[in-house]
Amino acid sequence: MKKYMIISALIISAFAKAQINVALDTIYANDTKNVALFFPEPIRQGITGSDNFVFSYNREKEQYFGLLQAKPGKESNLLVVNRNGAIFSYIVRYKKQLSKLNYFIPLSNSIGNEKPIVTDSIQAETSEKSIDNRTYYYHKFCSYLLNRNQRIGRTKKRNEGIVLSVENIVFDKEELYFVIEIENNSTLDYDVNFLNLSIETRQKGKRKSLQSLYQEPIYKHHFPSKITEGKMVRLVYVMPKFSLSNDRRAILELNEKDGERNIKLNISHRYINNPN
Repeated sequence: MKKYMIISALIISAFAKAQINVALDTIYANDTKNVALFFPEPIRQGITGSDNFVFSYNREKEQYFGLLQAKPGKESNLLVVNRNGAIFSYIVRYKKQLSKLNYFIPLSNSIGNEKPIVTDSIQAETSEKSIDNRTYYYHKFCSYLLNRNQRIGRTKKRNEGIVLSVENIVFDKEELYFVIEIENNSTLDYDVNFLNLSIETRQKGKRKSLQSLYQEPIYKHHFPSKITEGKMVRLVYVMPKFSLSNDRRAILELNEKDGERNIKLNISHRYINNPN
């Protein structure tokens, strides 16, 4: 699968230690050389704030280094989170001629940690119960995807003024993010009964049949119960990572409550296996 570089500083955890007027160091990169960044702990997440900067690292097996490249454009920022929760932040700029290709980053350069350091065991237990780090991450990343103008192609289906489409499929870490749009161009409100994603397999042989297996989302972002007439909603489904063979496809099924304006949208295995 294509590796997807997350590009939003909004994902900085709310639990990072407070900083006051910290001057960030600048790292320069270009499009002809790899600039290597070596961290004190393996990289769990790397984030750039603009499309003209790409920070690549091993998502399958955590490693201590990542590679930065840049195209000409405005400066941006790089945020890196290590396995132990240490957060590192830098300004990144394009530079045609580079004088430095390797950066060995000490732990002292960390701007904070995504988890608070709590000495009181009762306070730590309360904090752990009240905050779900993973849900917070899903919420932030889904919000970012809804603000990003990126599409996988034409994946759309209509029925009586209701339009169902998949705008984008994004792979991050161990999940697939489905950016979905539902548009109501009819004169009646649309009450959603369910929106399900299933995997459909074509059975070979004399008696050809279809076998469908429902996929449970890990997280739903902005799931609507109603789409009023003339309105459009966009939402995100977070699914466990999966891939499909040529004889399988994903089916996104929108079902109307107390109505018949139902839609089944086929999603080719090509989009699943090659997400953004």
